Amino acid sequence: MKHSTAEILREYGPFAGVERIHGVSFDGENVWFASGDRLNAFDPQSGQSLRSIDVAAHAGTAFDGRHFFQLADDRIQKIDPDTGAVLSTIPAPGGGRDSGLTWAEGTLWVGQYRERKIHQIDPETGKILRTVESSRYVTGVTWVDGELWHATWEGDESDLRHVDPQTGKVLERLDMPAGMSISGLESDGGDRLYCGSTSSSVVRAVRRPRGLCPANL
Repeated sequence: MKHSTAEILREYGPFAGVERIHGVSFDGENVWFASGDRLNAFDPQSGQSLRSIDVAAHAGTAFDGRHFFQLADDRIQKIDPDTGAVLSTIPAPGGGRDSGLTWAEGTLWVGQYRERKIHQIDPETGKILRTVESSRYVTGVTWVDGELWHATWEGDESDLRHVDPQTGKVLERLDMPAGMSISGLESDGGDRLYCGSTSSSVVRAVRRPRGLCPANL
């Protein structure tokens, strides 16, 4: 396993009227984060807050290219980004104990915090298709370039883990500096991993390492 300290590229926030960050997502241009009673967008270039959607937003957030999916208590809401309307809901696999959320391979991937699991689920029914086990509490979840990454937060320590999506084996680990916990997590599709924090209303951009060759995994 490759092991190093996370490189913090930039901090965004703190954001006015926001106590803590829950889920984090990226729509191809802007970063979105859940803050309890709304979804909020900011420009990752300028850091400027752009707009918000009034909707229950208690944990992970995902974007499929057209719609947002948002964990709210024991359900996952499908949201129209233009109107903010909740179009449909499905049950969350953890029944309210869920954490991270991301979209990949035409499905949703849901972190279960204390159960130390990541579930791949059908976005129409909520049916569990696959489960990946972790050795630590799971917070945010994301996919990028065929890599499954998840954040952990246990005790006073938080890290980012690149894991094998079949076995859950940790391939690479990035330790966050002391005092920097991670809640939501999302990739920008390139070299940035956006990490939310529940200890403050900031989102941190962390560099995603490159160079792990599939032949060596």
